[in-house]
Amino acid sequence: MNNTTKQKLWKTADQLRSNMDAAEYKHVVLGLIFLKYISDSFSALREKMQQEDYYAHNPQYIDGDIRDYCKANHVFWVPENARWEFLRNNAPQANIGKLIDEAMQSIEQENPKLKNILNKNYARLNLPAGRLAELINTISSIGFENGQTAPDALGEVYEYFLGMFADAEGKRGGQFYTAASVVKTMVAVMAPTENHTVYDPCCGSGGMFVQSERFVNIHQGVSNLSIYGQESNPTTWRLAAMNLAIRGIEFDLGKEPADTFHNDQHPHLRADYILANPPFNVSDWGGEQLTKDARWQYGIPPAGNANFAWVQHMLSHLAPTGVMGTVLANGSMSSQTGGEGEIRKNLIEADLVECMVALPGQLFFNTQIPVCLWFLRKQKKRTGEVLFIDARNLGFMADRTRREFTDGDIAQIADTYHAWRADDFAPKDKDYADIKGFCKSAKLAEIRTNDYVLTPGRYVGVAETQEDDEAFSAKMARLTAELTAQMEESAKLDAKIKKNLENI
Repeated sequence: MNNTTKQKLWKTADQLRSNMDAAEYKHVVLGLIFLKYISDSFSALREKMQQEDYYAHNPQYIDGDIRDYCKANHVFWVPENARWEFLRNNAPQANIGKLIDEAMQSIEQENPKLKNILNKNYARLNLPAGRLAELINTISSIGFENGQTAPDALGEVYEYFLGMFADAEGKRGGQFYTAASVVKTMVAVMAPTENHTVYDPCCGSGGMFVQSERFVNIHQGVSNLSIYGQESNPTTWRLAAMNLAIRGIEFDLGKEPADTFHNDQHPHLRADYILANPPFNVSDWGGEQLTKDARWQYGIPPAGNANFAWVQHMLSHLAPTGVMGTVLANGSMSSQTGGEGEIRKNLIEADLVECMVALPGQLFFNTQIPVCLWFLRKQKKRTGEVLFIDARNLGFMADRTRREFTDGDIAQIADTYHAWRADDFAPKDKDYADIKGFCKSAKLAEIRTNDYVLTPGRYVGVAETQEDDEAFSAKMARLTAELTAQMEESAKLDAKIKKNLENI
């Protein structure tokens, strides 16, 4: 589905919002998109069965009782009152909100995997008459385009809408959505492969999982990762479940939404890949209750900042041959408060830190503070070394407030890492070399002399500037002439504005 179509859908749906808060409206729209997805998937499966004359060869099945077949094909069974055509036909009715709630309840009853996940508050929405019908008609237009099936198109729209809602909600949007540039960069660096386990202890709406599956599909033509996640916010937990289900991704997000530190939903998990964007610098994470926790192998995290609690929690779940990547505030690279410097030192001396990436500002919806990426591995290929990448000059301003990476920017970071490791994803046409101002492979001895500070800029140095052949006197004369011309133009504009004001 092209961007113009998605933008048109967003504009149409957003016009229906009326006075509803974006945080609430998000669940209204995404819930209906999910409902159309499972209905379209179910209809497509039934049509396939009819084309293959499945019922004639399997008389034990009747049209309304193909649950086992649906389960075998990873399709949710949809009862009649929840099928999209039924809701679309009844959309003009005054009780359409109640019908949608009943549809959601029926789906949860028939599909235990979706229990307590779907939004069932449509009857209580304070929307003007006819608005829900308009929304249903808008979503009905998402279907087949350029050979793309409706479920594929709905997955794209769901992902696009998540980003747009995050933008609309600003700071709150960052609680459920990590900017695509960051997620793609982390996945490209970590390069997950088939038949492995992926874990995110604060998974938001599941973007890390979706991108991991996409990466494996592109590079290996399969989609068979084992997905494990946890999320404490109940509404965000439901968003993640729908986001994964809409793509047919099998997942385990725990029995319930829960606090990762105090109610670990996967205590025995050891994952091959761990990716996370935990909330930055959380001060009220209950650390004072966990001072003797077995996860703190490298030092007790300060009660006033959860950054290194997240790092050590993830390490406790990392398989011996696994790799983890996490987003942290820049302070994590140099802070000495609350014992953080000692924890960082112990991580470095244990030779767990493999790569540090400094990111530019304005990549996130929820914060403008500069952040970095940490990549840690228990069995490093280049022992006693850390790769530093300074990516602060990469990216472009997508709009007035937000920066994005191009595919080339992401490839530059990932290729540098894989070339440094000389692994299976290393570019064939170049070997690793330090680049002043961008990347440096530093020995542990050098890091010790820098008091275990991991800020990439301290190691990579400043990029060499190109020689300027223009003589100083000539440059000065040129710049002075340009400034004089600009000042003259400014004076003309001022006079024109003054004259217009006098006429008024």
